[in-house]
Order: sequence, then C-alpha cells, then structure tokens
Amino acid sequence: MTANEQSDVLALLSRPDTFAAVPTSVERIDTHISSVFMAGNRAYKLKRAVRLPFLDFTSLESRHQACLNEVSINRRTAPDIYLGVLAVTREADGRLVLDGRGEAVDWLVVMQRFAQDDLFDRMAAAGRLEADHAWALADAVAALHGQAEARPKWGGEPGIRLTIDGNAVCFAQYMPGLFHPVLAGRVTEGSLSWLTRLAPLLQARRKRGMVRRCHGDLHLGNICMFDGKPTLFDAIEFNEDFASIDVFYDLAFLLMDLRARGLPALASLVLNRYLERTGDFEGVAALPLFLSLRAAIRAHVSAAMARPQADHRQREQAQSYLGLAAGYLTPPPPRLVAVGGLSGSGKSRLARDLAPFLGAAPGAVVLRSDVLRKRLLGVEPETRLPPDAYTEEVTERTYQELYEKAGQVLGHGHSVIADAVFARPEQRAAIEAVARRLDLRFEGLWLEASPDAMRQRIEKRQANASDATPEVLERQLTYELGELAWSRLDSSGSKAATLERGRKSLGL
Repeated sequence: MTANEQSDVLALLSRPDTFAAVPTSVERIDTHISSVFMAGNRAYKLKRAVRLPFLDFTSLESRHQACLNEVSINRRTAPDIYLGVLAVTREADGRLVLDGRGEAVDWLVVMQRFAQDDLFDRMAAAGRLEADHAWALADAVAALHGQAEARPKWGGEPGIRLTIDGNAVCFAQYMPGLFHPVLAGRVTEGSLSWLTRLAPLLQARRKRGMVRRCHGDLHLGNICMFDGKPTLFDAIEFNEDFASIDVFYDLAFLLMDLRARGLPALASLVLNRYLERTGDFEGVAALPLFLSLRAAIRAHVSAAMARPQADHRQREQAQSYLGLAAGYLTPPPPRLVAVGGLSGSGKSRLARDLAPFLGAAPGAVVLRSDVLRKRLLGVEPETRLPPDAYTEEVTERTYQELYEKAGQVLGHGHSVIADAVFARPEQRAAIEAVARRLDLRFEGLWLEASPDAMRQRIEKRQANASDATPEVLERQLTYELGELAWSRLDSSGSKAATLERGRKSLGL
C-alpha cells in the first residue's frame, strides 16, 4: 500500500461514526511518519506508508511490526497509555472497519488519550514547568536507563561517527542558502575532534553496558504528565541505530531541549538529579559532543521542515540550533567551588541554584555529601539513615568520596560544586587541594545564618537527602571552625538574595 492508497483508511479514521463510542469530533495530528486520530478518550496512530532513509513503512507487514514494536517498547515507561494494536479490516461488502472479520489492510496503535496541554513542551511554553517536574522527570529517565537492555553491538565510537557523518551530509543539502558553510564545517570538524578524544571512553562505556535500548527521541514533546507524574512516550521503534545508544546521549537530548527553550536551571536540575540516582559521573565527559550532536540534528530536521513551506520561523530555528551545536563544542575551562556551612545555612539550595551559571552546559555537577554518604551505604537519597551511619569512620569515607568524585569530574573537563558542611580546617584544605593538583581555579563560600533561621529551615524540610535535626545543629554550633579563609556570605535572607551574593562573589 502506498501513501495515496492509505487515503481510504485516513478518511475512515477521520469520521466520528467509525468509533464504537461515537465522539462529537475527531482531531488529527500529522507527522512525517504517522497520523494520529484522537477520538473520545482514545488516540489511534497510523503508520504512514512512506520510505525514508531511516525507515521503510511501505509494506503492510512492516507497519504491523512497527505497531507491535511501538507498544512493546513504550510500555516500559507508559504501560497505561499504550493499550494495544488494532487492525483496520476490509469486510466482504468492501467497507473498511476497525477490528472487523475481514482481511487486515492496515494497523493502528491504540493509546489512552491525555490532555495535550499536559505535554511538557506546552507546559514549558506556558511557563508551567517547575523544579518538581524536572526532579521527577530525572527519576523517570534514570529508571528507564537502569532497566533498559544492554546493546553492546551498537553505539560506541562507530555509532557516534555515523551520526557525525550523517549530520554533515544533511548540512550540505542546505548550504549555502540556509547554513553557512564555515559554521557547518566547524561543527563537523569539532565533532570529529571531540570523537577522537572521547573514543576510548565511549568504547569502554559500551563494553560496560552503558549502550542500552534507550528512548532515542527524548525531547519535551515526548513527555507528558499522566496520572500525576512525568511519563515518557513515543520512544523510537523503527531504527535500532537511533535508540540503541549511550544512556548519556539519550539524556543529552532532554538537556539540550530544556536549554534551547530557555530553561537552563531545569536542565541543570535534571542532570544533577540523574547523577544522584545513577552515579554515572564519567558520562559528563561526553556532554560537549553529545549536546552538540543533538542540536545539530535538530538544526537539519528544522531545515527539512522549513524548506517545502518556506517557513521563516523554522529557518531561524534551524540556524539557531546550528549555532548552539557549535557553541557546545567550545566549553569553558572547569572550576571547583566549595559551598560550606552548618546545617540549615542554605548551602545545598545555593549550590543547586549556582550550578546553571558555572562551567560547561548544562552547568556544574553538584556533589552533595549527604547524597554521597547514602550512595556509599547503598540507599536512595531520601532514605533516612540511622545514627550509626554518622560515625567518624563513615564521615571520613564520605569526604574521601567527595574529593575523589570531584577530581574525576574536573578531570573530565566539567565544573564541580562541592556541597558539604566543611566544618574542619583539614576538610576545607583537602577540597582546595583537589583543584590545586589539577591546576584549576578554586573558590570557597561559607554560608552563615542566625541559629533561629537555620533551625526553622531544618524543621521545614521534607523529602530531603539531609538527615540533620535541630539537635544536630546544636552540636554543630559548638564546633571550633578554625580560620575561615573562604568568602563568608550572609544567608539569613531570601534564597534570591543569597544567590545574588553567591554569584557576585564568584563573578558569575
């Protein structure tokens, strides 16, 4: 069946009386590979009978298999949205119906319908995406990657090289009219240079199982709020090269999309929450290349969408994405910032708020001692620990882990914010020594607030990695801190005021 021969199926799905619970209307959304019909509380997706460089849906068998694959793959993250596969049949009298007795002439993915305003791209445009959404979204992505099947035959250096080469071919189609040849060449050459540098790491990650059957198309338009939680849907089912990728390359699409939509703080939050859940700190080494590749792909996809319609908005978007792709390849040098202070001083909030402003996109990696302690003890970040988890021995192990991880991330070229009490002079000296060994810039911030303010903050905490209590604070107030050479910031006021002081101190 050709695209033209699907016209009768499209007409069938456009009529309200086609469906058992007859809706008042049918809404239709078209993409280059599918048509979705929303009727009542269901959505029906038809694979279009097209052949493209990366897929072939021209045969009935290929479309049927793609429908089966889509349901199976997306039930990993959205089991209550993906309901099954339904046939379009031709009956003995020649009529087309849904799931009749006749021969199947096409196939549909049947989905539970959800409000389009609950798509994350629309929520972002409406200013409705908040930190809680990003936090839960990072958990959802980490959960998918944690259970996804390893695919060691894909990815690695060869997989990324194919992507770079494919991007270069696509750029050439729009030069010199849309893309400037010099800028496009800079993106390709820069990507290949980064690939040479990262090849050993990418190959090692593939051998360790970090190339997995991921989502593959993880942008905000493929995420929705469903049953009160962020839900990933519409994962790629038609091309294993696009979906069997390094988990950090999968994550990079989401980070790039958030930043491209003017939401850098949420991108930083997603990255740092993802790292807290996975501990995959070495993945940040590849972010300059991975973010650039994702932006480059969006550049030529936007160009392809603009060309037939002469869409000026899409043309401008394509050029903007190409500029982003070039920018990601030249990150600033890494810096180490330590944020210390007694419990309730606001150091963790300041560390999180400073992160988007520091270093390479999407911002500094925040290493929080509270979270590292729990990773060492094998529990989730918000799990409350017993008192014996706070012995001198465990605390020393936690700080050693902090120093080690800071050195690792900085060595990968990414900035770090180390978040811990740092009450002892030797602890402050040790974190400073990490930067000194790597010949990198270091700044230390010490937060101070009134005891009453710190006590009130501790009492208001909910679902927090910190186990500090007002009693812990009382003990800390008796510490002999020694000489404090770090910049001292008054954090008694609002979060915004503290952030402004922190940025000013760091020159951000």
